[in-house]
Parts: sequence; structure tokens; C-alpha cells
Amino acid sequence: MSEKGKKVQNACVIVLGDIGRSPRMQYHVKSLSENDFTVDFIGYVQSPPLEEIRTSPNVRIHELNPFPELELPNILKYVFKTIWQALGLLITLISIRKPKFILCQNPPAIPAIIVAYIYCLFARSKLIIDWHNYTYSILELESPDSPIVGIAKKVEAFFGARAADSFCVTKAMKDDLYNRWNIRATVLYDRPPQQFQSISLQDKHNLFLRLGESVDAFRLEHDTENDDIVECTAFTTKHRNGEVKMRDARPGLLVSSTSWTPDEDFSVLLSALDQYEREALMQRSHYPNLVCIITGKGPLKEKYRIIVEKKPWKKVKVAMPWLENEDYPRLLASSDLGVCLHYSSSGLDLPMKVVDMFGCGLPVCAIHFDCIDELVKHGQNGFVFRHHQELAEQIGRWFYDFPSTITLANTKQDFQKHLKQFQSLRWTENWKHVALPVFKD
Repeated sequence: MSEKGKKVQNACVIVLGDIGRSPRMQYHVKSLSENDFTVDFIGYVQSPPLEEIRTSPNVRIHELNPFPELELPNILKYVFKTIWQALGLLITLISIRKPKFILCQNPPAIPAIIVAYIYCLFARSKLIIDWHNYTYSILELESPDSPIVGIAKKVEAFFGARAADSFCVTKAMKDDLYNRWNIRATVLYDRPPQQFQSISLQDKHNLFLRLGESVDAFRLEHDTENDDIVECTAFTTKHRNGEVKMRDARPGLLVSSTSWTPDEDFSVLLSALDQYEREALMQRSHYPNLVCIITGKGPLKEKYRIIVEKKPWKKVKVAMPWLENEDYPRLLASSDLGVCLHYSSSGLDLPMKVVDMFGCGLPVCAIHFDCIDELVKHGQNGFVFRHHQELAEQIGRWFYDFPSTITLANTKQDFQKHLKQFQSLRWTENWKHVALPVFKD
């Protein structure tokens, strides 16, 4: 709660999506609630939000009712869904405390920023848009010839120019917003919150033990003959004196997070793993077994799960477990290399999953697009690849003679130096410096 004598102001944050899977907007809400704002948080609650938000006395969550599944032609479904969402959002806005401002996530622009703008006109509140990407560019990816693409572009241009303030996620997007629609935006880079950090060997061991209860790849396939070892996983051993060690003959641990949508082509990683399998079978003494953990959920997950199950791999194991919120940062901190397949529909946004990985000190292989170098510096904190052959080469080089990897020792030290610099600035400090002055203005 705020200190005595400080004026508490009302704020409203809108996500026309699952708030539990909208980390940046949750971080906004958490930071606002810690800085003398009461927050009405509006959105769908299909996944649980952060515990700090659920338990905060300064935050009220208003759950929108999802659109019912109806057998309709796509265009009719889109029209009825838009009307349903607009009415639900407007009714919710009328019921809350009058906010000083509404912070609205974009995408989606329709109908979120339209309804928010109309409400702000009558309530005399400020509309602030947080531009994560462009609605029209995502729609264009899915249906390039749809008239909805043009409508979305006009909506974003018209209402975006009339917002009191805007945030965006990259310098490239800031320049594009100004040049395209004369919109002035403040760059608020995503930064990792405190839970995304390096962890101890003991914490890694505990995580591997726990995940090993449901994922075979974390379990040791053969019992050890060393009487001094009391617990073992595929990656670690715990000795009678309580000391935890990494196993010398452990597999490499590769991790990726995906929403299983068309803008992340998971086949690129599968093709790279195919190539790694061939190389590893030809040079068994140089390439370790590889465990690849893919987290996340989405529409294409089952399709790829079936493809993976048919792969006759001997050196590669792929698992797609469901992780608790608190285990995801620990998995990143326990892994050897991350992979990001996020390809920006606009070429102007950055993948938050890479921010999370960097926060845990994990180097990343990220697919190339126009502004990825604002986050991933090739050869400094990770690698950038353009196709599956480059990704396979990067994975192969990273795990050659693993875990000693003498050939990349200097590179790995350089990566860790840059990642420690990245870890030094967290969401809270960056938000206070960049965003709070805009909200207080």
C-alpha cells in the first residue's frame, strides 16, 4: 500500500487476451500497484496471473467473458466476436472507478483501443497505448487478402495518433510509428523481473529431480555404482556430504519456448536437430546426447508432438512438458543454450522469451529479423541464424566436446560478461526511470 500522505490514483490496464500470458502488461500492473496507483486490470483469465497481482490489495482483476464457439463463416464470426468484445469491455469500463488513464495493449487494436478511446473521451481520462506490435501485420500474416487488414491499419493509424501517450518495445518501432503515422512513442524495453536470474547447483539438482518424475529425459538411465552418491539425475549428482556436482558425461540441455503459432516455424528447429543427429552419430566422441525441452502451449503443439514422436533419433531427445510458473525461470537458468524461433510479423518487436533467457544468464540462438540486433548481439550474447543449417552449425559448435568445449572457452566467457551486464538492469528499475514519469505526468 502507499505511504501515508501520498495521493493514491486510479489506473486501468486493458489486455484483450489472456492476462496470464501477457507478462509485460502484468509487469506494468505490478509496478503501478507498487507506486501509488490502484489498478483495475481487465482481460481474459485463462491462465493464472502472477501471485503478486492476485494478492495485491491495490489490484482488481475484471474477467471478460470469452466469445462462445459458434459454427459461423469466418467473416461473420469476426464481426460478432468484435461486437461481443466491445460490449463486454464497455460494460466493464463503466463499472470501474474512474481512472486517471487507461493503458491499453496493442495488438489487438480492434475493438480494444476504439472502446478505450471512446470511454476516455467521456470520462476525461488519458489513453496510453503500449505498442507490442501492429495488429494489421499479424492479420496480414494469417489472411493477406482480407479486407480486415486494411481496416485494422486505419484503426491503428487513427486512434494511435489520438492517444495521449504511447510506449513501444524497440527504437525501430518508435521510428516507424513516427514516420508512418506521426505517433510519438517512448521506448520501454522489456527487461527481466527478479525471478529470472541465475540459480545454484542445488536448485538445479532439485529442479531436475522434480521434472524427472514426469519427464524421462531428466532421469539417469543407468544406476550408478558409486556408493558416495545418494541422488542422481541425467545432469547432476548429490553426494553423502551434501555436495552437488554436474555429471561429466551429462547431455547438453537445449531449451526453447514457443506459442505454437504460424509466426514461429518450429520445423526450423526440428531440421536443425536432424542435422545435429547425423553429425553426432558420425562423431560420437565429440558430440554429447542432446535433451531439447520445448515449453509453451498453442494450436500447433499436437501436430509437432506427433512429428517428434516419429523421429528415430538416438542422440536427441525432445520433451514438451507443462511447467509451473516458478519452474520456467529455473529451467532457463539450468540450461546450456536457448533457441528462439519468434519471427516478428512487423519486423519491429522483440521476443520477451529472449529477455527472460538473458535474465537467467542463458545465451540464445535467435532467428534473424530486422531489429533483432537491438537485443541479440551476434557473437556477444548469442547467435543469430537465418535458416536451419545455420542453427544446426551453431548448436553443433556450442556442444562440440561438451561440457569442456575448449574451442569456445573464450566465446563463452565473453557471452557471460555481456549477459551479466544485461542482468544488472531489471524491469523495476527500468520502468521507474522510463515509464513512471509518463504515468505521473
